This record gives sequence, C-alpha cells and structure tokens, in this order.
Amino acid sequence: MIRVFKHYVPTSLLVLGVLEFVLLIVAADLAWTVRSLQIGSVPSTFKVRLPELLTFAIVLYLTMLAVGFYHTDCYSSLKRSASRLLVSLIVSEMLMAMIFFLYPVIATWRSVLLIASLIVFFGILLLRGIFRQLGGWHRFRRRVLVMGAGQAAEKLLALAKTRNAGFKVAQFVQMSPSETRISHAMTREDIGSLAEMTSKQSIDEVVLAMDERRGSLPVASLLEVKMAGVQVTDLPSFLEKETGRVDIDSLNPSWMIFSDGFNSARQIEVVIKRAFDIVASSLLLILTCPVLLVTGLLIKLTSVGPIFYKQQRVGQSEIPFDVLKFRSMRTDAEKDGTPQFAQHGDPRVTSVGRFIRAARIDEIPQIFNVLRGDMSFVGPRPERPYFVSQLTQQIPYFAERHIVKPGITGWAQINYPYGASFEDSRAKLEYDLYYVKNYSLFLDMLILLQTVRVVLWQDGVR
Repeated sequence: MIRVFKHYVPTSLLVLGVLEFVLLIVAADLAWTVRSLQIGSVPSTFKVRLPELLTFAIVLYLTMLAVGFYHTDCYSSLKRSASRLLVSLIVSEMLMAMIFFLYPVIATWRSVLLIASLIVFFGILLLRGIFRQLGGWHRFRRRVLVMGAGQAAEKLLALAKTRNAGFKVAQFVQMSPSETRISHAMTREDIGSLAEMTSKQSIDEVVLAMDERRGSLPVASLLEVKMAGVQVTDLPSFLEKETGRVDIDSLNPSWMIFSDGFNSARQIEVVIKRAFDIVASSLLLILTCPVLLVTGLLIKLTSVGPIFYKQQRVGQSEIPFDVLKFRSMRTDAEKDGTPQFAQHGDPRVTSVGRFIRAARIDEIPQIFNVLRGDMSFVGPRPERPYFVSQLTQQIPYFAERHIVKPGITGWAQINYPYGASFEDSRAKLEYDLYYVKNYSLFLDMLILLQTVRVVLWQDGVR
C-alpha cells in the first residue's frame, strides 16, 4: 500500500495506473504521427503537441476512474474491463468535444481522436492481459509476520485469502497459550531472534494481532526489528490501510487519540470545500433545472401528495436540519408514525419513485441543502434522529461520524451496497470513520468521480 494524500492506494493498482496513463499519452502521440504521415504533413514536435496530448490523457483517465475502470471488479475480468473502457472512450469523446469548442487552441482532429481511441482500447486490454499473466496483482503483495494466533489473527487470515488482498501471511506466532485459533502457528519460544527471522523470511511488515497485549508484547525484539527497517503495525492501522475502513471490533480510544487523523480538516481545506460546494451547487441547479421540472410534473401527475419531501436528519455536531428530496413513496409510507428503513422491493415506493431512486434523481433537491450549508457534496449520509439515537447506543463510535458535514455521496456509498439494517449501519460506519480520519480534498474528488460509477451501474440502488 502507498499513501497518497492520506488515502491508501494498492501498489499494484498505482503501478498499473501510471503505466496506463503513459500509454494514453503514447497513443495520442502515435495517432498524431500516423495522421500527419497519411496527409503528407511533417509531424510537429512532441513539445508542441504536449497540451493536446495531456488534454486527451487527463480527460480519458478521469473518465476511466469515474466509470469504475479501476474498481476491484475489473481486475479479474477482461470482459468487464473492455465494456467499461468502451464507455470511458465514448464519454471522454463527448467531454473533449465540449472542451475543444470552448478552448479551440488545444483542439485535436477528430481523426486523431479516433485513431488514438483504437490504440488505447486494444493497447490497455493487452497491457492488462500481460499484467495478469506476469502476476501483477500478486507480485506486489507484502510478506507479513503476524504476532498472534487468536481471534484477531484469524481475521487477518480470512482477509489474506480474499482475491484482492495486498499481503501474504508468511507466519503466525502464538503469543500466549490461550491463542488457539491458528493451528499452524509457531510458538513464541520457537522464534529465537525476531530480527533474524524477519531477515531470513524476507518479512516486509510485522503486525501485532494479539488478543491480549498486556504482558505479551516483546518490546525489545520489536524495537530491534523496527531499527532494521521492517515496518511494525498494530491491527487497527493494518486493517485500515488494507480494507479502506476502520474496523470497529479492533478499535480502542487510545488508537483514535494517538493515530494520525481524526482532527477534521485544516482551515484552508474547509474554506476550499465550502467554496466548491457553493459554486458546484449553483451550477448544478442551473443545469438540472429541466430535470427538476419534469420530475416534479411526473410526481404530481402519478400520485397524490406534495412533490418534495422534507425529513429531519442529524447534521454536523449533531445539529438537526431538514433534508429536501423528491417524494418517491406514498404519503402514508409511515402511517403508524414509526420510522422504517427502506427495504428491497419496498411496496411503499411509487412507480415514478422507483425510477428516480434508481437514477438518483430523488437526491437532486439536496443541492439546496448544500447551498444552504447544511450538507456538503461529500460526507457521511445523514441519518434520522430516531435511528441516530438507537445506533449511538448500539454501535460504538457512531457519534464520531458527525464530526464532519453530512454529504449527498460518501466513502460508504461508493464502497458498500445500500443497507437497511443494524449490521449494514455498522459496516457503513467503518467506511465513514475512514473518511473522517483520512479526510482530504483529494479523497473528496476521488469519491465524486467514483459516484458516477455508482449511478451508471446502479450499485446499491434500493
């Protein structure tokens, strides 16, 4: 894992991403050269063409990120990679047409774009095929020594067996007689010198996963390993970087206090984020005005009741506010007065409501909440006071998600399918805590881009 602006990125994915970005520039340059030779012209120098080449590469690369081309489900399927790459090329062509219209100085011939797109399509698929054959996904896996053989260590064993795990467990070490979950673990007495063992087995990282640390932590040996250049990590930090979430079961207050993060954003980031929210929400209201009018008309014609639906939610610092949405349910959806989670195939949803939920159109009026400052575009989804009071009592650290402003989209929304249960709320909280801990403008932009994937492929719609 490599940390980029406080966000953890798998090494294999970062290497592949860099190679593919270079390939985009090479493809655009080759297309220019081919087209120039076809018409009998002398190709301009690479330096002269650089603005056009970078425009092509950056727009296409961001589009690939947005449609989910770098999502984990594309790693193992060339068919899925091909379909999403094709969507990326089509969408980026339209975006570049608009950019070239507004800034003709960097315009590129349509024939060059076509040739470059063909080179990119076959070139990237070939590159991914070669990357897979050479074991690219597994080549960058770190060798890990796990200190522990109990319940915590068992969680690491299960994680190591997943398809996209970024590490491989070289050895488990039983640190106390009560740790019996890992049958093939070495005993502490069998280790000898921990520094020599890590050197002989080419260990990249030592993970502390003891069920009980008091009296069983080999401080001197760990310090020696650390001085030898081997990373030593506690379980919560290791799970955080490997899964993109903060594991509640292994969490404790001292880790939250002493680990980096959980200090909200720097003032300059808060100002930039608020400025972005105001500008973006104003532009979106103008652009989506026709959608707002048509949706409002359809709701009014097909069901009895108001067009918009106001509902109290809990915001930053646990201050309540009214969230605004298009009404997608019948007016008697909660006739008994008891709040309910939305369910799969919920009979309370109207025919128009089902469509606007699938297309995320029902969320558009929340732009007014962003403009007012109740919400941001990115942040944990705001919950109703009724659920917050229950979940705060049942799930530890649930109140910490209110450190930041709630958002229309968030880290949990792009990583976890729509959930409507206590277990789902607990799982989503782990992603929300990761966002709160590692907040940055870079992570916000990444979430906004990947929200396009959620909308396009209907991830988590209910």
